[in-house]
Amino acid sequence: QVQLVESGGGLVQAGGSLRLSCAYSTSTFSINTIGWYRQAPGKQRELVASITRGGITTYTDSVKGRFTISRDYAKTTAYLQMNSLKPEDTAVYYCNAAAGINDYYFWGQGTQVTVSS
Repeated sequence: QVQLVESGGGLVQAGGSLRLSCAYSTSTFSINTIGWYRQAPGKQRELVASITRGGITTYTDSVKGRFTISRDYAKTTAYLQMNSLKPEDTAVYYCNAAAGINDYYFWGQGTQVTVSS
């Protein structure tokens, strides 16, 4: 089993910054990839950024250059640094882990990010 807990969300002005944290733990599975997803009201959940065990990162075009995903193995925590935030970034952000030989997905509970104009 893999457990993930997101934190760091909040209300910020457009142009501001937030850093989201994803504290993870696992005993049964090895985590292959950690991803950050977001879901706005009435919208589908979308992948924002991901990082593999080898450090390969990917970003959706709308956040490229503004967001940075990272992983601290010592703290068993993944981060999403969000700069130059826009109202369009408003959503619930979820941490995801793809784990085990079958790449089974585990999800955190989510943290709300609200960006005001």
